[in-house]
Amino acid sequence: MHQFLSGIQQVGIGVKDAEIAMHTFKNIFGMDVLIFDDQAKASLMTQYTGNQEYNRRAILTMNLQGGGGLELWQFLDRTPTSNDLISLGDIGIYAAIIKSTDISKSYNRLKNCSEITLSKMQECSSGINYFFATDSSNNTFKIIPYSNWFQSGKHDLGGVVGAVIGVSNMEKSLHFYQVILGLDEKIYDFEINENGQNLRKVGLHKKATGKGAFNNLLGNVSIELIQNLDKTAPKIYANRFWGDCGFIHLCFDVVAMDKLKSHVENHGLKFSVDSNNTFAMDNASGRFCYIEDPDGTLIELVETHKVPVLKKIGWYLDLRKRNQEKPLPNWMIKMLAFSKVK
Repeated sequence: MHQFLSGIQQVGIGVKDAEIAMHTFKNIFGMDVLIFDDQAKASLMTQYTGNQEYNRRAILTMNLQGGGGLELWQFLDRTPTSNDLISLGDIGIYAAIIKSTDISKSYNRLKNCSEITLSKMQECSSGINYFFATDSSNNTFKIIPYSNWFQSGKHDLGGVVGAVIGVSNMEKSLHFYQVILGLDEKIYDFEINENGQNLRKVGLHKKATGKGAFNNLLGNVSIELIQNLDKTAPKIYANRFWGDCGFIHLCFDVVAMDKLKSHVENHGLKFSVDSNNTFAMDNASGRFCYIEDPDGTLIELVETHKVPVLKKIGWYLDLRKRNQEKPLPNWMIKMLAFSKVK
């Protein structure tokens, strides 16, 4: 299986106010490190925004205990449509998956948080407890116990390790996520009646490859695909724009974009968006691309070129000048913590 993906870099969330969302997710999930805060035109995404070019603000925050971050995306010259009521099995990204150091501790802390609503604690087929947390904007997060961490810290939660994704045809989706994206390990596959619906759930896992500048931080990947067996479920983003409220994409950190693009094309697919050259986001930059899964759910792919290590003194690391597969030293990644969400 190919090793072009280094881990989950972030999940994109369309929000009405990125500033408010940034502080909300800092308080709830410990996303307290600011990677970039950028305002620009979304000129490359017009095929997903009604063929119009909109101004946007994008903020990326992370939790440096390990895992990916949250990219908060806000239209600046358009009022986004809100999330409708979404059901498990609806097609698209239903939930982001966030890892916990102690699932009971996380549950007990969050149940007292006024900004979020919790499901009951649930148990999966392997006997592991998990729960769902839904914020006031109807964004749902699956909280799961995890043993793979970059470092210990003060938070009971870490970053994003994957997503729960609704699909219409499990076999087509498995080919995409396993063969095209390389999420090679299937850890469960079963059918269940849940809330009166017959669902098929498949869990995919990819261990940290040891390749990529941020692989030590991003860690393992966990994806859950869900198909409604009773009906063709509605698409979460039907008749809405990319950037409207909700989960707009799942983003992977890429080690070698050209090789991944060739791999995709060899399987008869193509990138729907390709910035080709370096695209700047505030003090960070990289090449970003998009590919659609069989249902049109957007997967973002980012090959990072430049990242701010210590913005206060103008210290930036140009990753194009080093071996892309070689992980950064842990001490250097930890320096990102100096750029705090204020």
